[in-house]
Amino acid sequence: MNINSGAVTRMGYSVELTYRVNRSGADFLFNVQAASTGRQRIVRECLEIGPSQSYQEYVDQGSSTRLLRLRADSGALIVRYDCEVDLEHAWADPGTVTQTWIGNLPGEVLPFLYPSRYCESDRLSEFAHQRFGTLPQGYVRAQTICDWVRHHVVFTVGSSGGCRTAVDTFASRQGVCRDFAHLMIALCRALNIPARFVTGFDYGADPDLGPTDFHAYVELYLGDHWYLFDPSGTAIPMGLVRLASGRDASDCAYATIFGDVTPLSRWLTVEPLAGRHGQLNIPRRCELALSTDDGPVGSAFSPARVASSMSNAAVG
Repeated sequence: MNINSGAVTRMGYSVELTYRVNRSGADFLFNVQAASTGRQRIVRECLEIGPSQSYQEYVDQGSSTRLLRLRADSGALIVRYDCEVDLEHAWADPGTVTQTWIGNLPGEVLPFLYPSRYCESDRLSEFAHQRFGTLPQGYVRAQTICDWVRHHVVFTVGSSGGCRTAVDTFASRQGVCRDFAHLMIALCRALNIPARFVTGFDYGADPDLGPTDFHAYVELYLGDHWYLFDPSGTAIPMGLVRLASGRDASDCAYATIFGDVTPLSRWLTVEPLAGRHGQLNIPRRCELALSTDDGPVGSAFSPARVASSMSNAAVG
């Protein structure tokens, strides 16, 4: 497989979230800060919380997700975050990207083979094998699944709730970006393709769908990279900036609130910016396989240890 790097694309975004805390002692968890990876590098960022609050940050080593935690007193709470990131995509000819045998998958990737709360791959296994099981394994099969979801589910603003699953979307054939992502993930996992749910922003989306918003898309582990897919088709994958990733939406909410709180407003912008040398690379749609995550390194199982465990289990 021939992996190359494209030109650096600089993206800037801003987020402002406002709340009214009705009772002191409310706890917040936010996923609004850009993940930092080898191919998504933070150039500049600024976090403001008003009124001034103490907070804690945690970075998940497996996904690079950055979690912000704070406790707020009663009254107004405003969280603002501005960021500029450089995206250096790895790209490949889709026909050269193969599916990785389960025995060769890094340990960190294995959880993304299993059914999860919103992605019931076990319940969609029969359909997945009937519809896609005879296709050649690899990126081309994955793209066929992505295209099927895009063409058989109608993007319908306001049609989804927080409890809708992949099976629900498969039955109703309508939803929003998170529903498209959950369905594609479930179908891919049913065919032994590791798939994860990712949040970013809907750069390139049709303005008729509403103002700029958070966006859900999919990354699949093929070969030794996590490749980008947008089954809803509303965003331009080359302009996606990763915030959080996980098994499904339950791992990636931009805000989780514990306490008596009233959300007031949400404001977001995202745009391409001139890079270090003044060049402006506008994200565009393309037919290449794109990745901003080279995948985990050095996490293989030890064959000797596995063989010993199996031997002991047989004796017992």
